[in-house]
Amino acid sequence: MSGAAMYATTMKAGNTDDLVIQHLPLVKRIAFHLMGRLPDTVQVDDLIQAGMLGLLEAVKKYDVSQGASFETYAGIRIRGSMLDEVRRSDWTPRSVHKKSRMVSEAIREIENKLGREAKDADIAQHLGVDLDGYNQILQDSLGCKTFSVEELSETGDAAFQNADIMEGDPSNLLEQDGFQQALAKAIMSLPERERLVVSLYYDEEFNLREIGEVLNISESRVSQISSQAMLRLRSRMTEWSDRKDGN
Repeated sequence: MSGAAMYATTMKAGNTDDLVIQHLPLVKRIAFHLMGRLPDTVQVDDLIQAGMLGLLEAVKKYDVSQGASFETYAGIRIRGSMLDEVRRSDWTPRSVHKKSRMVSEAIREIENKLGREAKDADIAQHLGVDLDGYNQILQDSLGCKTFSVEELSETGDAAFQNADIMEGDPSNLLEQDGFQQALAKAIMSLPERERLVVSLYYDEEFNLREIGEVLNISESRVSQISSQAMLRLRSRMTEWSDRKDGN
């Protein structure tokens, strides 16, 4: 039975509690997946509690006519609710956000100047720090919302909330399609190890420890590679945005 059919059958019978219980594993799966990119101060139980509120909202607001399955819609609501909870308790100092932006800008400037990918040593030299200092910036950036949580949130419920606007505006559809193509191209152009980490994390849903075992490196090193990949993508997508605005 499809997600939409299951939702319709359950709602017709008035068994909303059953629908919630059936999707408890989804809440837990999303919570543990998000934990891999959040600081240790975030507790999984808090994410699960917030996710349950998102699931209840999904049960109330799901519209079969939107076309998405209930599980897809619920997943977006659940994740959005968890991210809202993380934002409310944002521990990240402003200095970490600032340094993350500096890394993205450094990558952009170096790659524009040299015409090749910016290496760790290039970026560290540009920032005026040694490699250990640069790796610490990457480690700190792992829990920084500038490159992960906020962008995940921006691709969440907005896709549904703006569906009617997008459907009626071909220019918006073209812009969205252009962004997706540019993002896919940027991911494919990442250095091999960064591309592999992104693929294992987002496509295969491995956690950082599992990725470390595959690559035979420490979990902290996986964190650094992941952070650098996201910051590199941010710098390259900024170029796409600038070109779009220029056109």
